[in-house]
Amino acid sequence: MKAGKSVRSVAFHTLGCKVNAYETEAMREALVRAGYAVRSFEEPADVYVINTCSVTNIADRKSRQMLHRARTMNPEAVIVAAGCYAQAAGEKLKDDLSVDIILGNHEKRDIAAVLERWFADDADARKIIAAVGDIGAVRCYDDMAAETMTEHTRAFLKIQDGCNQFCSYCIIPYVRGRVRSRGAEEILSEAEQFAAKGCRELVLTGIHIASYGKDFGPEVPVRDLAGVIRMLDGVAGIDRVRVGSLEPKIVTEEFVQMLSGLRTFCPHFHLSLQSGSDTVLRRMNRHYTTEEYLKGVDLIRKYFPEAAVTTDIICGFPGETEEEFRETLAFAEKVGFYEIHIFPYSVRQGTRAASMPGQLTKAEKAERVRRLSEIEARQSREFRGRRIGREEEILTEETASIGGREWIVGNTREYVKIALPAECAGPNTLVRGKVKGFLNGEILEMEKTDRVS
Repeated sequence: MKAGKSVRSVAFHTLGCKVNAYETEAMREALVRAGYAVRSFEEPADVYVINTCSVTNIADRKSRQMLHRARTMNPEAVIVAAGCYAQAAGEKLKDDLSVDIILGNHEKRDIAAVLERWFADDADARKIIAAVGDIGAVRCYDDMAAETMTEHTRAFLKIQDGCNQFCSYCIIPYVRGRVRSRGAEEILSEAEQFAAKGCRELVLTGIHIASYGKDFGPEVPVRDLAGVIRMLDGVAGIDRVRVGSLEPKIVTEEFVQMLSGLRTFCPHFHLSLQSGSDTVLRRMNRHYTTEEYLKGVDLIRKYFPEAAVTTDIICGFPGETEEEFRETLAFAEKVGFYEIHIFPYSVRQGTRAASMPGQLTKAEKAERVRRLSEIEARQSREFRGRRIGREEEILTEETASIGGREWIVGNTREYVKIALPAECAGPNTLVRGKVKGFLNGEILEMEKTDRVS
């Protein structure tokens, strides 16, 4: 089953979130430094690394499917199961013939050394290396920098790991551990490296970035998310800084007022909601009410009148009544979101919600998703439509063929896609111009302009 003593090639596949994508890139860079040649996942390789996800039972199943697929692609390859599913199901994976090495989230950083151990053993019999520690006991941030985790225009910058929230439907605190924050010096250094490579936009990512610094003592100068954002505002060459998902309680007047005075901050607030019913929020163990959430939205719009507010909502949580769901629909109408990421509740074994009474049927959840999706589609188009006739700034990213013509497409600071004729600008360029109307169902059109930088 081994590929031999000299590993020549490795291929990766990532499931799940941007944090996983960041960590896959860090593992890729570590193996490149160790002399491995990277192949695409569809090509023959000596080692396949599947960075797994475990956020739902469906994610678990997809993780198993990709492990089995890698084995069929090359029965002699070394198959590495890494990440959240490996962390949660390490013991089960020991019996899976598709898996040779199991790496928990804290052990991903050791991938090169673990593979070296594998190939140093001359035994012919099947073996398995399981490196899955107690993630709940880990208190230090894993230094896994991904220096090339960039889309050229935009780079993802991981600033923390872990979560202390313990929502009743979520497995993440059990597979990612407690909050662990990255030091400000390391964050700043990586941001400067991205800027030196020509990247103009940073996206701060992590498992629960609103908790950044909760594990730091008072002697640490930068010990909250606000401090990180302020620090990055001064990085030369960076024109935009975005933040990932936020908890509503971080949105105080002091926080939003500070953001409004920054050069680079993008007013795109992804405030996780999950339900517009207070009784459902309590069953979810979410630590806010709809009233507190709405106060946060009002503060955002006080300082950023045109801010994009996006969210996540779960439809069909255990015990959710028709009345509770209607409260969610009414709350969505009251807030007026730019986008709602809508999910039917998915049972996750190992969580309290999995054993709660009142589990809804698949059909009931699908119907609620449909009803909320109608509101989301209308609100999203209305938000984008309000740009028509205004002057907007976009950061261009890529060319696209739309309606038989070439366009350069970029995003506003609020993350609204706008295109203009390709001859006006190249990628990674700031462009200002007047918005004419919808180019298609999702993208707006900007008039020709030479106002670029």
